[in-house]
Amino acid sequence: MLVKKKKKRAKKNYYKNSGAKKRAGILISVGGVLKISSLFVAVVLMSFAFIFGYDLLTQSDFFSAAKITVTGFDRLSRQQVIDHAKVYPGKNIFSINLTTTRKRLLAHPWIREAEVSREIPSGLAIRVKEHIPLAIIDMNHRFLIDRSGIIFKEWDEGDPADLPVIAGLNISDLKVGNGPFSRSFSAIMSVLKLGQANGSTIPIERISKIEVDRDIGLTIQVKDKMGKIHLGYNDYPSKYKILAKVFVYFQNNSGSLTFRSIDLNNPNRIVVNMDTKASPAMGQKEV
Repeated sequence: MLVKKKKKRAKKNYYKNSGAKKRAGILISVGGVLKISSLFVAVVLMSFAFIFGYDLLTQSDFFSAAKITVTGFDRLSRQQVIDHAKVYPGKNIFSINLTTTRKRLLAHPWIREAEVSREIPSGLAIRVKEHIPLAIIDMNHRFLIDRSGIIFKEWDEGDPADLPVIAGLNISDLKVGNGPFSRSFSAIMSVLKLGQANGSTIPIERISKIEVDRDIGLTIQVKDKMGKIHLGYNDYPSKYKILAKVFVYFQNNSGSLTFRSIDLNNPNRIVVNMDTKASPAMGQKEV
């Protein structure tokens, strides 16, 4: 009986395969190192290129500021704006930090808004918007407010002095951030706004003082030998219309608008206290 011999399976050459794997692994590692090295070299070269390019931009005389344009100034002079911005002709426009320059400008008490931009190749543009003073607030110290009712600086000699002076306010009346005005401050802003309108019954330039009483309301002191006008609170447009009729009435009957006081707290009962020296026959009159 014949017995078939089993074929022996060929043994794998584990040693040989192991060497191949090691060589493959080494090649992969070397390739990875080369890729990383190439990337690193590329980054270094790009960095040098950026540094060189930056130095070229910020140091080249080609980009020196030959012209500085300043617009929007009124109270300040052109040179004052330039000096506060600390930018001068001949300075490389790319070496100037626009954000820092803008912050410098906004730090000036008279500058409300500012914008700085480059005009390639050799120009710089500065645009400012100044605060427009509306009135003086007197709270032991005097401060200027603008048309938004914002205090923007303490009043100094040399600042406008012919503005309406507001007396009777407290610190709590002032606007903080985006918060609302107090009742008294809102009333003041309403009267000042009416005074800016064309043909206003009491133009703002004729108001010398506004006194605030938290309970009674506002009293206006008018220039040109005119007396006090007690407005109280609320409904100022209607009260101004009534006041205009009162002015016409006394102008026609006495030929003068010289009076001690006019009380408009109650629009249905207007009391006028005339200056008896200027109009002896008039005295106190109820309209």
